[in-house]
Amino acid sequence: MTIPRIGIIGIGQSAFKAKRQDSNYPELVREAVTLALNDCKMELDEIEAVVYSLAPDALLGITNAERLGVDAVGARNKRFMRINTGGSTGISALAAGHSHIAAGACDVALVAGADKVGECGDSQTILNKIWDPIYERPLPLGTITMLAMSAVRYMHKYGMTEEDMARIVVKNRLHASKNPNAHLRTPTSIEEVMASRMISWPIKLFDACPQSSGGCAMVLASEKYIKDRGLDAVWITGVGHCAESYYIGDRMGNGYIADHADAQALGEACQRSYRMAGITDPTKQIDVAEMYSPFSNTEFHAIEAAGLAKLGESPRMLREGHFQLGGPTPVNPSGGVLCTNAIAVTAMVRVAEVALQVWGRAGEHQVKGARRGIASGNGGDHQFFGTMVVEA
Repeated sequence: MTIPRIGIIGIGQSAFKAKRQDSNYPELVREAVTLALNDCKMELDEIEAVVYSLAPDALLGITNAERLGVDAVGARNKRFMRINTGGSTGISALAAGHSHIAAGACDVALVAGADKVGECGDSQTILNKIWDPIYERPLPLGTITMLAMSAVRYMHKYGMTEEDMARIVVKNRLHASKNPNAHLRTPTSIEEVMASRMISWPIKLFDACPQSSGGCAMVLASEKYIKDRGLDAVWITGVGHCAESYYIGDRMGNGYIADHADAQALGEACQRSYRMAGITDPTKQIDVAEMYSPFSNTEFHAIEAAGLAKLGESPRMLREGHFQLGGPTPVNPSGGVLCTNAIAVTAMVRVAEVALQVWGRAGEHQVKGARRGIASGNGGDHQFFGTMVVEA
């Protein structure tokens, strides 16, 4: 089956910060939409469908908050769909927009969202409610302890150290210092990371993503629409998703397919995108990657799931400079989730950043000569995974 080519013609990102007290929630969404429409010189009336990217309502304190955003994104009397798959919401929303156009339901779709995680109080109190209340929540499991256990398992299997984790933070903070939209833009050192407050061993404060507020929007269009109007675009050539078991206990090896050290479901999502895009050797065919890595240790298994390193090899390759700007395959040149995390759009920003890279529009954090990249998103209790390949 031949899938029609879908292009990205407009991108809008707000500046992400701890708090955006200058904008209420609808205004924050509208800010991103306005930037995206200005980018492709379009008006709201030209948008035929809207996919709304919104993670847990409790982060905003408004039930079904997509209702509040309908007017802000110009969706009245248009096709409208709200998507929520946790941290992977942004890339899932883009996949829904892609499907709208590929199915012939419309020629141009807006995908938009925003979040005010930095203003919700304690996001962990909200996110800790995603676990089964009988079997897992009493551990207690949280998004931090869940991935601290993954770090311990990766250490056991592959010999990763806390210093290796700190090198991820140093790399991403340096990259973020070149990205004007990033939340955490101050470079740091291995010593500062190691000295930061312990949260859940081996994850320290600097190993963890921030709580960010901001918005993102992207305009997608069919190849015919783009060519008929002579528009500039980059192309989504691969889309892949894969889900994992709900229970963390079912990801501990011992006869199960999954091993909590690795990210097998993410790997399968990457392979599905690669097959769709015709990529057979990502180490040679992928120029840049924006991998959803909310904690420093998870970037290692994300790199490996994307086929950019063999299992257990990414810490060594990081030490050799392989994944930094100027290296063979830069990973998270924007600074990644470790530096910016407005949950509803975090995974959308990964795709937006890859699109800007292959478009040659990434500014100071541009990867020289980037023509093809992969982006990913993780959601739930490290359970839902989405990936996209974007090409010039």
